[in-house]
Amino acid sequence: MADDKNKQNKPTNPFGSFNSNKKNDGKGPKFNAYWIYGIIAIVFIIVQFYFSNSRGPVETNWSEVKSTMLANQDIERIVVVNEKHANIYIKKDRLDKYESEFSGNFSKPSESGPHFTFNIGSVETFERNLREAQEGTDYEVLPEYKEERNWAGEILWTIGPFVLIILLWWWIFRRMSRGGAGGGAGGIFNVGKSQAKIFDKDQKVSTNFKDVAGLAEAKQEVEEIVEFLKSPAKYTKLGGKIPKGALLVGPPGTGKTLLAKAVAGEANVPFFSMSGSDFVEMFVGVGASRVRDLFKQAKEKAPCIVFIDEIDAIGRARGRNPNFGSNDERENTLNQLLTEMDGFDTNSGVIILAATNRADVLDRALMRAGRFDRQIHVELPDLNERGAIFNVHLRPLKLDQSVNVEFLAKQTPGFSGADIANVCNEAALIAARKNREAVTKQDFLDAVDRIIGGLEKKNKIISQEEKKTIAYHEAGHATISWLLEHAHPLVKVTIVPRGKALGAAWYLPEERSITTKEQLLDEMCSALGGRAAEEIIFGKISSGAQNDLEKITKQAYAMVSIFGMSEKVGNVSFYDSSGQNDYTFTKPYSEKTAELIDEEVKILIDAQYVRALKVLKDNAEGHKKLADRLLEKEVIFSEDLEEIFGKRPWNKETGVAEKQRQNISGNKEIEEKSEDSESQVISA
Repeated sequence: MADDKNKQNKPTNPFGSFNSNKKNDGKGPKFNAYWIYGIIAIVFIIVQFYFSNSRGPVETNWSEVKSTMLANQDIERIVVVNEKHANIYIKKDRLDKYESEFSGNFSKPSESGPHFTFNIGSVETFERNLREAQEGTDYEVLPEYKEERNWAGEILWTIGPFVLIILLWWWIFRRMSRGGAGGGAGGIFNVGKSQAKIFDKDQKVSTNFKDVAGLAEAKQEVEEIVEFLKSPAKYTKLGGKIPKGALLVGPPGTGKTLLAKAVAGEANVPFFSMSGSDFVEMFVGVGASRVRDLFKQAKEKAPCIVFIDEIDAIGRARGRNPNFGSNDERENTLNQLLTEMDGFDTNSGVIILAATNRADVLDRALMRAGRFDRQIHVELPDLNERGAIFNVHLRPLKLDQSVNVEFLAKQTPGFSGADIANVCNEAALIAARKNREAVTKQDFLDAVDRIIGGLEKKNKIISQEEKKTIAYHEAGHATISWLLEHAHPLVKVTIVPRGKALGAAWYLPEERSITTKEQLLDEMCSALGGRAAEEIIFGKISSGAQNDLEKITKQAYAMVSIFGMSEKVGNVSFYDSSGQNDYTFTKPYSEKTAELIDEEVKILIDAQYVRALKVLKDNAEGHKKLADRLLEKEVIFSEDLEEIFGKRPWNKETGVAEKQRQNISGNKEIEEKSEDSESQVISA
């Protein structure tokens, strides 16, 4: 308690921190040291100006001197300084006569003088005028001559420009230098130093493996790397070697950087963390220099871990730069990185972790064994992993009893860990906006809709004819998806505008690892249902199917040219998974094959469009009922389709998904509002 009182009574610094590199302690205003120096300099200049001018003589002219001062014999002496101007000294008993002139001047002269000054022009002219003014009088004042030099001014004008240039260069290099190990004092000299943040035993990271939900296989491999460093003898006693590096590969938001943070939190060894872009600088050779400095520091602190996030910034395959023949600084940095990772020198005890979502563009030399011995794939979470991730992000939230983690996991297929964190945060914001005491299940469903489709625009002006077109379009998608075996079952359809879309449909896709030709064709037919409905009902088509046509065109070309699902083209694939031919100027097939691919794509799309027309014509009554209900309610759910068309006959998980959700809750509006990562959207 006494210590607390002493801390409270301790006087605070009224000027805050004077060190520009330190954070303010919160006990005083945030003053930068340079502001203090600037204020002191300004005060010094003002004081110097005041004192340097407070005893200065009053400016006058020869006419005033001749007619007043010489005529009244008030001048004691005249001193010509540097043959340029004359200083007039008035007799002490005559100073009162000139008090009015002194009082009107800011720089009042001292009693000893000089009291007045004026420019004389040439010395000969001044002497002649002075003689003429004193002729015929017994009063004579002879001029004195004096040389004065302003040493401060001369020095300032001589070295001032050089000092200014030096200060300007110092400021430029200081601005260009970064913080951390490469910045700080003497930035120009540290520009080639490593920018890595060092987490040592004294500076622990709070994240650990318990905070990483899901990713069981990836987490196991990373945990093993930590064990290598903690007890290497366990793995080397049989002759094995500690792996030199591991590359985390996966889509954005899947937790690659989070895994690296967990390694930093778990490992009892120094951890160097930096981004691939930290090696890149405007100066030639800086990237390679920073790589050398990074590994030099790492060797000194071995055993340790070096983590490079977004390594594709410097690890792109060499020879693929469009600037042919140029000396690419990025390639020089990559060459140095390759040398340091597995060159002539050994980096014993230094393990490299790297993360990227662009493994296809990395240089093959970087991927070989001996550099990155392991490639750890961090994929999108499955159903169970999404539930575990929800449990992590739901901890800080105040939840209602209606929230079910298993239900939320089912509503978010294709979501990454970052997306799930965003859903939880958005649900909390929606609940707060509605002044609720806890976050409800409906808030989570609204958050999913908000993230996928955007905000509802209920005030958007849409004509009745457009609204009818949108309703039949969306009803066409919903009808075909419900009646085809392999199409994704519909969850929700709305004609309320969201974001840039005038209408949207949510589906619950089946989570599968491979896709058959029949499944792709059913999905294509379902996507064409909107365009087919417009042609049947209105006899004309609109631009609303743009998104659908774009999707099926890409899908059809993939089926023919990548998946080998065309009999005429055959079992060939023109896709280069290595990514080595990004900058080639020729197609990997002939013009004849290109024409054949175009024909096969058109045949596929036309066949599914005819099929969509047939399904809608065979179920015209149900399609009309669904569209009318959509016009009436603006939002319909899967149970509306079940009421009109009956239950889906296929006994699959996708076919009974709606019934499973109905068993979770009896509230129609809440439970039927699920999500789809492959939403069908009508674009205006």
